[in-house]
Amino acid sequence: MTEERDGADGAEDAARGREDDADAARGSDGGGEDAARGSDGGGEDAGGLGARERDLLAVERRSWPGPGAKERAVRERLGLSPTRYYQLLNALLDDPRALAHDPVTVNRLRRVRDEKRAKR
Repeated sequence: MTEERDGADGAEDAARGREDDADAARGSDGGGEDAARGSDGGGEDAGGLGARERDLLAVERRSWPGPGAKERAVRERLGLSPTRYYQLLNALLDDPRALAHDPVTVNRLRRVRDEKRAKR
């Protein structure tokens, strides 16, 4: 009986550790912060972007091997649904701090967004 309980305690500890890791990766305490407004609770760099905002841009900077990989990474690393991720990213593209932080990525994403809007 003791062995079963020790195993259960270990599983609970591991689950708590994963939750803590996810919170740290999000740069949050699990609250509903809005990264596009810079209220992520994380440290800000010289450009004024918070950790979560920098993480959003870092995901977009990467190339992804196939469909679903990016969405899976957004859920696992940032703890966001893909829909929320794209809402925050779209707002971030209009932030001059984001442009100062990563002009290549922001300008590329703005171009893609403008092309899609023009097609509608």
